[in-house]
Amino acid sequence: MAVNRVPVLKRCRSLDLDPVFLGIDKKSRRQLKRSNRKMSEYGLQLREKQKAKFIYGVLEKPFRNYYEKAAKMPGMTGENLMVMLESRLDNIVYRLGFARTRKEARQIVDHKHVLVNGKQVNIPSYRVKAGDTVEIKESKKSSKRYAEIREMTEGRMVPAWLESDVENLKGEVKEMPNREAIDVPVNEMLIVELYSK
Repeated sequence: MAVNRVPVLKRCRSLDLDPVFLGIDKKSRRQLKRSNRKMSEYGLQLREKQKAKFIYGVLEKPFRNYYEKAAKMPGMTGENLMVMLESRLDNIVYRLGFARTRKEARQIVDHKHVLVNGKQVNIPSYRVKAGDTVEIKESKKSSKRYAEIREMTEGRMVPAWLESDVENLKGEVKEMPNREAIDVPVNEMLIVELYSK
């Protein structure tokens, strides 16, 4: 599997992204030194795509597949793309507060700790639907790791389209989110423009 080894804060600086969106509460004090060149239209579009890929931890090929599926769905392609990314299982685990970062959420899913509607799922890109229940396996709930996670994610806001019971590490997807409910700083219209060239 391809792994991006660029330090997270360095990548956040280059994409002009706040690390909070990745679940990281560190800040970099360094400033990005760019020459006074104006970024081209293509550069802006590419940066938005890289930002979305980086936030959700998706590589180029799966990201393009998401875009192609979103283009075939009824409605706005950009909004469909964001909803599809937001409904990935690893993202849902992160949003419910069962993981400190999206990377950790992906690892939790990979390590077979997650049940969807009572069935074990270990595919981070699994698409969760409205009405699905997501929970951590009973045998893993009492581990030290989840006690630390509960402590860390205590004050985190859970989106309105999700219902979370952090004490019992259980949650439900009430409905699929609309674009207004997704608080990710990505301009999806630029991604659509980039792919539609």
